[in-house]
Amino acid sequence: MTKKEIQKIDDFADALYAAGDKECKYTLSLIDPFKSHIYPYQVCGIDRYIKFEAKDLDAFYGYWQPCARPAPLLIHTPGYGGAMSMHPELSEQFNVLHITPLGVVTPDGFDRSKMTHNGLSSVLPDTISTGGKGGYFDWLSCVSIAVKWAWTQNNVIPNRVSFFGTSQGGGASLLLGSIYSGRGTACVVADQPFLTNFKLGNGRGAYESIIAKEKLFPHLSDSQIFETLFCYDTMHHVHRLDKIPVLLTAGGKDTVCPPDTIESLYNSLSGTKSYTFFEGLSHGCSRKSLTLARAWFLLHA
Repeated sequence: MTKKEIQKIDDFADALYAAGDKECKYTLSLIDPFKSHIYPYQVCGIDRYIKFEAKDLDAFYGYWQPCARPAPLLIHTPGYGGAMSMHPELSEQFNVLHITPLGVVTPDGFDRSKMTHNGLSSVLPDTISTGGKGGYFDWLSCVSIAVKWAWTQNNVIPNRVSFFGTSQGGGASLLLGSIYSGRGTACVVADQPFLTNFKLGNGRGAYESIIAKEKLFPHLSDSQIFETLFCYDTMHHVHRLDKIPVLLTAGGKDTVCPPDTIESLYNSLSGTKSYTFFEGLSHGCSRKSLTLARAWFLLHA
């Protein structure tokens, strides 16, 4: 990349790190273990929802799994469907916070008013329609706010954080790792990451069905869309990720996030890195990827 492009990414990261300092109200509530939209593994007596209410952002929620002893912080972000998830396999060694930005998911279920694009969040189209000033910028701002809240909690080692997720959550974890690079990022686990090499992925999988240029943005060329999404493409954050241990996975039957886009990112990274290709794996979080993630966190988080 050119010096101007590198500076653009650095300014983007600075702005999102600063967004975490927004004034915010926090409200904790008990867990109902029988909600159909919640994955079943949870420790209801300890875990809590956190409602975040920040200026200029819709209220959003986190699911908090505190460790019983001083431990590092792990941040989990959701796929494009936004569903919450719990991680008891990690909460014995780490403090785990799952965040559902923009209020797409609440303790009472999905907020369907936020799911206006083919029954999914409109975060990517909103990013394009606002010239990159909304959509994922607000999404990532929500996570930044939540990270700084988590650093103030008991038994959380401050100023140290690792990010993980699948699909959108994987791509977002890479972006967040970049945003917090030099500010606390310990490592990243990006499972079948989206938001990775838009140009290479164009016309395939999520890069076709979610952008849907021919229906939503007929007035924009591909080059205009790529320019708007420049800061949201993980390929452009390599210079900020090279000092961070990064684990990547891909699935041989994944038709949503093409493996070659993920391999292109892996080949561009020069720091500590791992890439695992699961031959028969389709798109979505798997036990295999979570096993790898736990090992990576024990090594690096």
